[in-house]
Amino acid sequence: MLNRLNKDTVESFLKKRKAKRFTLNDPVLESVQSIIASVAERGDAALKEWTLKLDGVNLESFRVDPSALKAAYAQLDASLKNALQRAKTSIEAYHQKQAYAPLVDIQETFERTQKITPIETVGIYIPGGTARYPSSVLMNAIPAQVAGVKRIVMVTPPHPEGIDPSVLAAAYLCGVTEVYQIGGAQAIAALALGTSSIPSVDKIVGPGNIYVATAKQQLSAVVGIDHFAGPSEVLIIADDSVDPRWIAADLMAQAEHDPKAQAIVISEDEKVLDAVDQALQTEIDQRQRSTIIKASLRDFGAAIHLEGNAMADVINQIAPEHLEICTKDPKSYLPLIKNAGSIFVGPYTPEAIGDYMAGPNHTLPTSGTARYASGLSTYDFLKRTSIVTFKKEAFETVYDDVVRIADQEQLDAHAYSMRIRKESL
Repeated sequence: MLNRLNKDTVESFLKKRKAKRFTLNDPVLESVQSIIASVAERGDAALKEWTLKLDGVNLESFRVDPSALKAAYAQLDASLKNALQRAKTSIEAYHQKQAYAPLVDIQETFERTQKITPIETVGIYIPGGTARYPSSVLMNAIPAQVAGVKRIVMVTPPHPEGIDPSVLAAAYLCGVTEVYQIGGAQAIAALALGTSSIPSVDKIVGPGNIYVATAKQQLSAVVGIDHFAGPSEVLIIADDSVDPRWIAADLMAQAEHDPKAQAIVISEDEKVLDAVDQALQTEIDQRQRSTIIKASLRDFGAAIHLEGNAMADVINQIAPEHLEICTKDPKSYLPLIKNAGSIFVGPYTPEAIGDYMAGPNHTLPTSGTARYASGLSTYDFLKRTSIVTFKKEAFETVYDDVVRIADQEQLDAHAYSMRIRKESL
């Protein structure tokens, strides 16, 4: 079931993985560029044409009436409503603890401080393809609200039968009232460039398919984005202390997202890998999205047998979006892990808890970008502005050094702006 790897074959796997996940898809890029150009030129008319062509929905209006959000919330199943409320409380509590420490450096002759301000307007993209994601509404809207963003705009693809009520209910729960039924690259273009119906925003966050991710990348010169999001990933460190069926279940939970999702288990014990593989073969056909799971595991799944520090080396190269440590002493691995989007410690911390209830954000770096990137947070919606005040005495102290560097860089006006002040002293 899983592609079996060891120390002799894992390097080749890693190279192929990187090539597969970063190959530029020319048809996708061309399509996205065409969509962006049409939205830039024809605005709402282009949005309606693309929505009819790609989603099969003939829209008269993009805006979802706020009363529909309220009605969806009122009609939501009580147990789901309570679960979403508890998830909101947990996510909010965690993100409220993310705050920049005050930066104040006041000396006798100069002051250096930092001003923190929220981004004014943010667009959140909520996928609506093969699944429904009310949790993504919470994970994207709540940190923006905690940061103090004034205008939060939600976009999500329309369906002939309408937007899933749980997504609309989650928007209402989060206090998001500006919701548009528009998806794909055309939604990103509308948020970035603005149309008559959809005013532009300053930053766009949220996951999406390859067309959404490519559109965000293409428009990143005119609008802020969180990151380029690839297919979802999980990597699990396992030993014989954990039921192999649990490991198999967690691999399937990740694989069911997308045929290109990546689920990997790594162990020092080949018997553990055999048991996990057997559990997958027994359980996989019982899952509702078994076809997607099988495709994911066939093309991107792996069971890797390594020993000692070689495991940590490979994990840090992969830099997985989600890392589960299901071993006797899981915390002993933490000092060795440098690159991971989010780490789930111990057998009773499946990644699914992180998706919904743990508190930290589930919008995480993928495709190895955890080497330098972090998960979505309150910080992503805050701007830092430095404030500098120099008195005359401080000016005189730095004068010679500023002029010397400006002269070296052949920036005469820079040096002159110092000299003209020096002449007046």
